[in-house]
Amino acid sequence: MIVYSLRCDKAHEFEGWFRDGAAFDKQAKAGKVACPECASIKVEKAPMAPRLARQSKSPELSPAEMRQALLKMRKHIEANCDYVGRNFAEEARKIHYGEVEKKSIYGESTAEEAQALAEEGIEFGRIPWIPTGDA
Repeated sequence: MIVYSLRCDKAHEFEGWFRDGAAFDKQAKAGKVACPECASIKVEKAPMAPRLARQSKSPELSPAEMRQALLKMRKHIEANCDYVGRNFAEEARKIHYGEVEKKSIYGESTAEEAQALAEEGIEFGRIPWIPTGDA
């Protein structure tokens, strides 16, 4: 795994985890890397300082521990939120504008829909939705 510092065309900076450099290049070219703040898919690698060994009270998670944490988050979301499928953007708007009762939802949206939600000031998050089976 490799961690890149990334920057979108609106100067938002964030990190992305990839199998290797080629995986980032392939995903970015296909428009699959999006800014978590504004959903822009115009993303490039930002200058980054080398990672130096450091002593910490909380060590970095191993890939297996990271996977377990993401699976735990997925389980929590599935148990506590309503799945709205591909209607996520539409449902998020209804909640934001008070057309329906406020509730926690999850689902899918295109990069364009996510960008439109961000531009409207509608708060949402994008998380890696990993499969529940063995990797």
